[in-house]
Order: sequence, then structure tokens, then C-alpha cells
Amino acid sequence: LETNPKKRPLAHGLESVATLLTSVEETPEPIPTVIKGNIPSWINGSFLRNGPGKFEFGESRFNHWFDGMALMHRFHICDGQVTYSSRFLRSDSYVQNLEKNRIVVSEFGTLAMPDPCKNIFAQFFSRFQIPKATDNAGVNFVKYKGDFYVSTETNYMRKIDPQSLETKEKVDWTKYIAVNAATAHPHYDREGATYNLGNSYGRQGYFYNIIHVPRGEGGTDGADLNGAKILCSIPAASSRKPSYYHSFALSENYVIFIEQPIKLDLLKFMLYRVLGKGFHEVMSWEPQLETVFHVVDRRTGQLSKTRYYTNAMFTLHQINAYEDNGYLIMDMCCGEDGSVIGNFTLENLKAAGEEMDKFYSSLCTILPWRYVLPLEVKEEEPNDQNLINLPNTTATAMKTTTGVFCTHENLYNHDLLEYGGLEFPQINYTHYNARPYRYFYACGFGHVFGDSLLKMDLEGKKLKVWRHPGLFPSEPVFVPAPDAKDEDDGVVMSVVVTPRERKSSFLLVLDAKTFTELGRAEVPVDIPFGTHGLFNEMG
Repeated sequence: LETNPKKRPLAHGLESVATLLTSVEETPEPIPTVIKGNIPSWINGSFLRNGPGKFEFGESRFNHWFDGMALMHRFHICDGQVTYSSRFLRSDSYVQNLEKNRIVVSEFGTLAMPDPCKNIFAQFFSRFQIPKATDNAGVNFVKYKGDFYVSTETNYMRKIDPQSLETKEKVDWTKYIAVNAATAHPHYDREGATYNLGNSYGRQGYFYNIIHVPRGEGGTDGADLNGAKILCSIPAASSRKPSYYHSFALSENYVIFIEQPIKLDLLKFMLYRVLGKGFHEVMSWEPQLETVFHVVDRRTGQLSKTRYYTNAMFTLHQINAYEDNGYLIMDMCCGEDGSVIGNFTLENLKAAGEEMDKFYSSLCTILPWRYVLPLEVKEEEPNDQNLINLPNTTATAMKTTTGVFCTHENLYNHDLLEYGGLEFPQINYTHYNARPYRYFYACGFGHVFGDSLLKMDLEGKKLKVWRHPGLFPSEPVFVPAPDAKDEDDGVVMSVVVTPRERKSSFLLVLDAKTFTELGRAEVPVDIPFGTHGLFNEMG
């Protein structure tokens, strides 16, 4: 085994996960599951999950894992019993592809080809139309004003009935506020408002916009994003090459946007239809650039005058952020090579044998890092001295001629590398988001998909692990116990799939404190590897 302090061990003999990337049928009517062990009777609600579930129409196939048609899953838990149902999102993309029995709507990594029935001139000219954004919302379940939506990274979301998983109306952000897209990772504050991040471009340039959607009661017939407003517009460092972003951080008083050196080339983007390239091919990793943290007061919308920056890194998912004695602490999953996103083609993911080992070894290890930003930086502070004086962190922040340069603290010990680093972090969000916290949960990545569940205790950076060969767990979601005293009183849920046998997926319920299995609900259907989800508590 390699023992480079930053690298995980080299892969050898990874098994094929191709069966976890094949199309499945939906299960629209709830079916019973077989319970092994014990599902605590206090859990009352639905675990909702999202992710790709159909990878071809007729003869045409999607190229990239993100492109698969959204399949929504619901595990309904009540009195220790669990039912399972799933439905394809009836997006316009899905309906049109189904109708024509071929891919007619372009996705992230798949370009829809011109209609073979058109004459040659019409085919030629159809390449020059900028494709409409897809509403294949396969990334996450999100909430606005008490209503449930599924979301991807375009300007379209779909309202969903969380009980029946029925597809309701299509929601276009641009009809409410001047943004062209919004992330699938909003944040929620204690008052019930939702924050998100969207972009806009026009004559003035390219902007990243922080969006605020007020609280609401939900239960209205239609979608309701009324009252949504832009809190702050942050101009892109280069308006021709804006940064890709997947999420952002939120503390008690601040929203933090991370401008990273994964760039979208807008000129290429305009041309990509003509060149026959997928969206992921207009993204480039530019490690010579810095990563900038833009700190915005979430009540006034005021952007901090201090420019906080660090070396090139990339991050998809934030763990938590909070304030402590005049410092802003941000914990996130980071990597040193951002060229990874385009690599998740179905061809790469379906590799076998040495090809799979090679692909896995080419991926950068994602690790938990902590940045600490001093909120008050005085003019008279000398340059090149560490501005952080908190007792328990090795992160630094130096004043320079261009701002405050931050270096991170590693939030892990060497043992994490044995599990391949981690991604898909989750915390006790209800009670500890934007506050000081001690624990987070994640998937360990000893394979191209998560192959273990991890619990990190930040006091001593100690790991607890659930790992079994051939089992691939999804993002762990924490559900607090009703009478919780401690931060980790509750359960962690994950959907576990395996390429080794058909129809042997299960919902796993772990005791969050001890990280041992309480019970599982076995589902007699195939479930593909998914993305994100949430727990919807029932009254």
C-alpha cells in the first residue's frame, strides 16, 4: 500500500458496478418490505431520495451518469414497518424522449441529435439553436415555503406530492427573479426561510446571486415562490469564464459563496451545439487560479470588503459553517483536482477489471477541510502574520496585499485514507446547522461509488465505520430522536445497493451514537445508485 499522507491506497481488483447503472422499472404503488432487526417505532415519516434511473430511450443512450432520467424513491416508515415506492419524474424531457423513443432533450453530458426525419438543411440549422435547459430534476429533494420540489442545476424545478410522488407543475425560476439557474442544495434557516444561489448574465456581465425565499405555510395548489428576492449579486472574476458551483455555505449571520477554478467557457458553451459536444466538455479545471470565499451578511445582503482566498481547490458539498469569537469556521469536502466532474461518464463507471482500477486511481481523493476566516480585519494589521488565535485549530489566515490568504486544517486522521476519503456529508441539520457541532456522517469512497458509511467525531477526529464488501450505501441522512439530549441521539438512514445479486436493496437504519445496525428493510426490487434525499417527518 502507498503511504503518501494525502493519498488513499491504490485500488486493486475493484468489482464492477455496472448493474447499479442500468435502467429499472418504477414501483408506483407502495409495496411492503421485509424487516430484519428492529426499526425504532418513533420514526414516523418518509425517507425521500432522488437519482438517475433510466439511461436510454430506444437505440439512443445517455453518456453521463448525471443524465439518467430522474427516479424518485419513497421509504415510508411507521410503527416499525416500511413500505417502498418509486416513480419516474414526468418531466418534459422524460415525456418527450418517451414519445419519440429516442433522446430529444440535451442533458449535462449528452447532446440530443437532430431529428433524422428532417431534411439535411433543417438538420444543419437545428445544430445552431441553443438547447433549452432540461427539467430532468434528478439531483435532490428540496423545500420552499413548506412545499416539496425536485431539483437539478437548471432554471427548472418540479413540484412533487411527497405522498404519492406525483409530478406537479414545472417551476421556472426566471419567472420569479432574474436568475438563470439555482443549485439543488438550498439552506434553510430557523425561521423557515430558504437560501439558494443562482447565476445571471447580461450586458453588465456575469453574476452569482444569493436568493432568499421567505417562509410559507405550503399546501397551496400551485407552486409558490412569490416574495423570492436577490439578496446580493457578486460579479464573476471573469465574465466570460464563470465558475461552476454545486452548493454554498451558511452560518448564523453569513452566506458564503465559494468561487472555485472550475470554469465554464461561455463562448464554447454557445458553440457546443455546433461542435456536437456535451455540457461537461465546456468545463475546465484551471489550477493556476485562486479560490475566493465571498462572505455576505445574510440580513443586509452586504458583501464583505475583505477578499478571502486560498489556493486552487474544488468543493461540491459543504459540511457546516458557524461563527466563533469573531471567526467564521467553514467545513467542507474538498479536492485538489477539479477535473473530476466530467469523468463520471457511464463508460468509465461501467468499466471492469483493470480499467475500473485505473479509473478509480485517476480520481482525486476528497477530504474534509476546515477554513477559518477572521471577520474583522483591521487596516493596520501587519501583512504575513497569522490572524487566527483560536485555541483548537491549525488553519491559518494571513493578510496580504490582495486580501486574506487562508490555509486549511485537515479534519481527519490518517485512518480516513484507508476508506478512500469521504463525500456526501450530512449533520444533525435541524439542530446544529450554522452552529458549533461535533459530528458529521458521510460515505467513504473506497470505490467510484460510496462503499462505506462513516461517522466523524471532530473531538479527536475519530472515525466510526459501517462497511461490508459488495454493499454500496447512499448518502447517510440523520434523523434526531424525539427526546434527544445529545447531538448524535437519533438514527442514520441510508439506502444500500449491491451489484452482487438482483433485487436485494435495503434501507439501513443505524444507531447514530454507536454507529451499529438497528435494522434493515429489504426491498424486492432493483434500485440504481442515487444522489441526494431528505427525511420528511410526519406529524
